[in-house]
Amino acid sequence: MYSFQQATPARKPQPDQRSFQRVAVNLSGRLMLASHDEYDCTVIDMSPGDASFVCTARPRMGERIIAYVDHLGRIEGTVALLGDQGFAIQLNATDRKREKLAAQLTWIANKHELGLPEDRLTPRNTRTDLTLDDGRRYPCRIIDLSLSGAAVDIDVRPALGTPVQLGSMKGKVVRHFQEGVAIEFSSVQSREALTSFL
Repeated sequence: MYSFQQATPARKPQPDQRSFQRVAVNLSGRLMLASHDEYDCTVIDMSPGDASFVCTARPRMGERIIAYVDHLGRIEGTVALLGDQGFAIQLNATDRKREKLAAQLTWIANKHELGLPEDRLTPRNTRTDLTLDDGRRYPCRIIDLSLSGAAVDIDVRPALGTPVQLGSMKGKVVRHFQEGVAIEFSSVQSREALTSFL
């Protein structure tokens, strides 16, 4: 399973070193150059810090790009690399936006790895409890839900790998982020198992 976390290099990173893990994706979108010309595009790999596009557009180095990408929404950045088939941008985003992108990319990558056709689900009932394996229970709010995992807004931060139960679904903590934790379920859930939240 993928889990996006900012790297903590032992030495000072060089300018060309990426500070985030990248993953291959295949997300369609539409982008706009500084000239306001619009083009269809495909994001082929991405991290919370940068993205590579295949596109007929030929921007200049340092040019500002705004893109609307399926499953991710609006992203923007400046061109940092030009290639024969496209280009890469360094994303301009707040820490909060990068956290959100990390969560979105985690679900996309895990969905792809598991071969799941379903997208993330929007829970109607977001309030539940997170139970640790020692029986302690904490109220939480479901931010995001899929058949393979969930992101929850919670005050505590159980250690990575901690076994937990979200409602009736068992899993483990795989990532910490600003609002809470990401949970990977022990097995892919059926939609029926998620009906109490949907």
